[in-house]
Amino acid sequence: MSAHVSQSITRKSASNLALAFVLLPRDKREGMAALYAFCREVDDVADEESAPVERRRARLAAWRDDLRRAYEQGPPSFPVNQELQPVIARYGLSFALFDELIRGVEMDLDIKCYETFAELELYCYRVASVVGRLSIEIFGYRNPRCRDYAVFLGKALQLTNILRDVRTDAGRGRIYLPLEELERCHVRPEEVLNSEYSSRFSQAAARVADRARDFYRQARETLPNEDRRAMGAAELMGSVYWRLLQKLEGNGFNVFDPTPTRVSKSQKLFLIFRTWYRLTTGALIPNYGSP
Repeated sequence: MSAHVSQSITRKSASNLALAFVLLPRDKREGMAALYAFCREVDDVADEESAPVERRRARLAAWRDDLRRAYEQGPPSFPVNQELQPVIARYGLSFALFDELIRGVEMDLDIKCYETFAELELYCYRVASVVGRLSIEIFGYRNPRCRDYAVFLGKALQLTNILRDVRTDAGRGRIYLPLEELERCHVRPEEVLNSEYSSRFSQAAARVADRARDFYRQARETLPNEDRRAMGAAELMGSVYWRLLQKLEGNGFNVFDPTPTRVSKSQKLFLIFRTWYRLTTGALIPNYGSP
């Protein structure tokens, strides 16, 4: 399978998700590159603030229609979808999940803030858990409980992303932290949009981190032992983002600095080695979600 465009997008992204691919055999690594490239492309459409909302909506509709052609055995027009088409066939990826993912990205066109955790959780499910559901089909699993694991871990990762990217999102006029939590801690939305850090904001962010921590715990407890080796790439993601959450917490959730909090390259390499070692030696202790 040739996947030059997808692999180029994945390499340029330098994301933690792309990093996790190193633990996969070549065929699955190429499949994940095609899936990741699709996710990256549709997300970039939604984030292109220079384009009018309706133009972005039309472009996302075009991505959906082009992907549907891949399912109907027609030739997709977009290069990423052309490379994704054999991956869809090989691993039986559901169009309904891709459609749900695009619906999640479309939420960014209309929603600038979320009132409640329930509303935010739907967004997290669509843009992150759904990607996890698609990913585990490529990884391969035996126990259906892996689907719940993917949902829990996806929500944990997305909430961690949200905490890290508060400043960037505020620059786009978006606040993902639930307004009910901000209000409970006496934080006005304008403070977030103006990058004003306070102990009150730290308390609100800590409450979101608690939700993320609970999803990490549920993922840790749900993943069946017989599928832990197959989920090595996902487990690496969990360990990297868990470390990121710890660093955010250690900084008091002061996320308004122009330089975002990140896990260093050396730390990532250590986590890769530790995850690989635990998988190859049969150790069944996850690198995340501990009390």
